[in-house]
Amino acid sequence: MLPSNTILGVCLITQLCVGVTGNSLLFILYIYTFFFKPHFKKLIDSIFMHLTIVNVLMIIFMLISHIMSFFGVTKFLDDAGCRAVLFIFRFSRGMSISTTSILSTFQVITITPSNSRWAWLKPKLSKLTLSSLLCSWLINLLIYTYMIPLVIAKTNSTHFGNGYVNPYCQNKRFGDQNSGSFLIIILIYDFFYVAIMMWTSLYMVTVLYRHRKRVQHLHSTSLSSQPSPERKATHNILLLVTCFVFFYWLNNFITLSGFYVQAKIPNWEGINAILGTCYATICPFLLMKNNKLVLHFTSSLSERRMACFQSTLRG
Repeated sequence: MLPSNTILGVCLITQLCVGVTGNSLLFILYIYTFFFKPHFKKLIDSIFMHLTIVNVLMIIFMLISHIMSFFGVTKFLDDAGCRAVLFIFRFSRGMSISTTSILSTFQVITITPSNSRWAWLKPKLSKLTLSSLLCSWLINLLIYTYMIPLVIAKTNSTHFGNGYVNPYCQNKRFGDQNSGSFLIIILIYDFFYVAIMMWTSLYMVTVLYRHRKRVQHLHSTSLSSQPSPERKATHNILLLVTCFVFFYWLNNFITLSGFYVQAKIPNWEGINAILGTCYATICPFLLMKNNKLVLHFTSSLSERRMACFQSTLRG
């Protein structure tokens, strides 16, 4: 039987490879669409591209410390390295949260009926999206720049007391009862965006339910069997938000438990790193599922396979 450290190390490396590859492929796909298939291009693609970039940063800078520790590298990060890695990770994580929230809000405005009180936002959707992303960048920079001086390289291998710790870094005031003050700022910020996600998700579910009832009332089998692109996109974003909220609460629970537990468990942070990057890893594959270019490619590939199979039978 393999030791737990080996299993954890394999999981960390697999998560890094799958997550970075999936997000990178999706980003390249959007770049290809932008330059060579402009008729497939949509406004929401800019949000997806932004999400893939922050996902890659989050996966790399969250997992790299744990992977290097798995390979037995000692003193991988000094004070400056700890501050840089933690800043980029926390910043990209914050941007992942805010971008997913903006994505769900974008879709709510898109599917809003023309007689709704939110319909006036539709013509301004492009400007609102850009300004929302810029505001998120500024807010995240302000919050996580404040965190930079609070982190230092590990002073010893064993820790006992309240505080943040990973294989190479810890917060400066480790063991202080007030050392969780910076966590409160992050949680308030996160809860704000998660609340928006949950509200927009409930609104989308309501709109889809009303649409379904209307279709059933009209006895239209064609509409129910072939949903519109907007409905497909809404289902996909709802799945994304549900996935995000699930892993967010799970990750936060383990983070807070690890922060306030007195005796630190060696593999606790490694497991939390895997759970914390699950959404970023799964995200590109969920987005690829309904991408027109991917669907067009897979349908063309299946047609070619069928043609080759038929020609083999004839031969």
